[in-house]
Amino acid sequence: MSDYVIETEQLSRSFGRKRALNALSLRVPRGRIHAIVGANGAGKSTLFRVLLGFLPPSDGASRVLGRDSQALTPEHRGRIGFVNEEHTLPGWMSAEAVTAMQRRHYPRWNEAMYRHVLGHYHVLPHQKISQLSRGERAGLNLALALAQSPELLILDEPTLGLDVVAKRAFLQALLDSNATEHCTVIYCSHQMEEIERLADNLIILERGELRHMSSPEDFCERIRHWVADIPFRAPDQADVPGLLLAQKIDQLYHYTVLDQAEDFGAFLRAQGARYVQSMPVSLDSAVNGFLAKNHIAPAA
Repeated sequence: MSDYVIETEQLSRSFGRKRALNALSLRVPRGRIHAIVGANGAGKSTLFRVLLGFLPPSDGASRVLGRDSQALTPEHRGRIGFVNEEHTLPGWMSAEAVTAMQRRHYPRWNEAMYRHVLGHYHVLPHQKISQLSRGERAGLNLALALAQSPELLILDEPTLGLDVVAKRAFLQALLDSNATEHCTVIYCSHQMEEIERLADNLIILERGELRHMSSPEDFCERIRHWVADIPFRAPDQADVPGLLLAQKIDQLYHYTVLDQAEDFGAFLRAQGARYVQSMPVSLDSAVNGFLAKNHIAPAA
């Protein structure tokens, strides 16, 4: 058995002139919750489609649960759970009929897990899928995916379009399921508050390439936000060490920097700053700053 649930080696996928994945080499170890984040067009959805065998790569290779993703057997697919943002289920079927169909297909079906997760939602057995709210469909999808007892569970923007109550119910159902005791979870989302609450490992993709992988806590420790009152000319961007993002707001200069210790304050004072303050950043600010590297936003 491989120590990694996902392995890619120089994996590339192009659509005409556009390269969605660019020589991506990635290894995701077994266990816990791994969050994949990135701006739109970073290649996340393309990566999942290649990993699940829905798309062939243009170059390179990928393996899922130790097997070539382009040669997944029904037995291997049964070990992978997948919930996407559309929560696609046959609308004409009842919740009970869909569940019965899933029970027949998955020999490791866990009825207790199914009932536990679905207990977070008011889904009646006779209700047709088309009658369920988006949040209820999301909950039913999660219950079905976890009940199949997967070794790998991929959640691709599962709370997109859900209201606050439905999002909270989905996350609580996932946490209460103790999913990581049974499988490895890959969680893809643009919602950083969800990533902060769930993820043990943070994977950042940008333009189809791996840019960073560590725990969210370690990532945030590397990034710092500084505020400075510089009465005269501010330093050129190229001269600011570790610069990720610079803004001027209400006559104060705001710098988000990477891997800069307290001596960054001394740098700002040497540039004529009369006032300097350093503060930690949230995961949302850290990721946005990292992805906005060398971008100067307009003054507010």
